Amino acid sequence: MTEQPGARDPKQLRASDADRERVAQVLHNAMGEGRITMAELEERLGTVYGAKTLGELEPVLEDLPGIQPAPQPGQLPVVAQQALPPEARIGGKPGSTTSIAIMSGATRKGNWVLPPQHNSFAFWGGTEIDLRKARFAEKHSTITAVAIMGGVEITVPDDIHVEVTGIGFMGAFETVDKKNARPEDEVPADAPTVKINGFAFWGAVEIKRLPREPKKKQIEQ
Repeated sequence: MTEQPGARDPKQLRASDADRERVAQVLHNAMGEGRITMAELEERLGTVYGAKTLGELEPVLEDLPGIQPAPQPGQLPVVAQQALPPEARIGGKPGSTTSIAIMSGATRKGNWVLPPQHNSFAFWGGTEIDLRKARFAEKHSTITAVAIMGGVEITVPDDIHVEVTGIGFMGAFETVDKKNARPEDEVPADAPTVKINGFAFWGAVEIKRLPREPKKKQIEQ
């Protein structure tokens, strides 16, 4: 008689970006409470962002109080649904170091980790970089944006520091603070810093500062 297959082990289910972010927030909270050190946090975050299954997320939480030892499908530790403070978004495995669009388009957005150096190039095309949901591999990052008869659009949340030093020649290299964006002098001192440099020739590089969580029904101009 053929045996019926048993229920799939929840630990073997693939982890989503949301699962990894929930576990990362638990770890940040643990560091804030003094349960783990900064070095331990960085080590565990490396495991978290490299995890492929729910089971691989379990070891980084097993010595923390109040955590279920065996995750159930879609039921990893639940934490308050609030944005992480900017200084807590530092760490993780760096994402792509380039975004290139030649007579085409390229996008970097959503949950990704900005590496210490990212190069964006657009020629007769456009690239889009959105950092509102991004993490930062290090506290200080640099984006070099070059637009030649093309465009590079970089969206940054208004709770990180931004330094823009690019040059436009017969083109534009500019920063635009959208409505409701907080002033730069109100950004927390220990927030990540992103330096944006580069060159625009017969093209444009536009840096937009927006609130991290736009209001519902709000239409960006």
